Amino acid sequence: MSEASVRPGEAGELLLAGVIDYSTGSALRKDGQALIKASAAPAVVVDCAAVQKSSSVGLALLLAFMRDAEEAGKSLSIRAMPQDMREIAEVSELTELFAVH
Repeated sequence: MSEASVRPGEAGELLLAGVIDYSTGSALRKDGQALIKASAAPAVVVDCAAVQKSSSVGLALLLAFMRDAEEAGKSLSIRAMPQDMREIAEVSELTELFAVH
């Protein structure tokens, strides 16, 4: 099984790390959703600097986090999106959806 995590960083920051694929996506989804709801910050930044590898599951995860943030009345942006996620977003024509730092 692949290792991956999502944990809180500075106020409004989620730190996403590890290998994001079908074996880690579900747990990351639940954990991230809870962290977004619990955050008092008006904006959420998902920092992907520690993501080692990502399949399309990573992109789906970020889209789910966007929905969670919207439901909580917060904005969401992505920091340090890995190249493999960026390429999947480009092929899927989803780059405009992500506010990337």
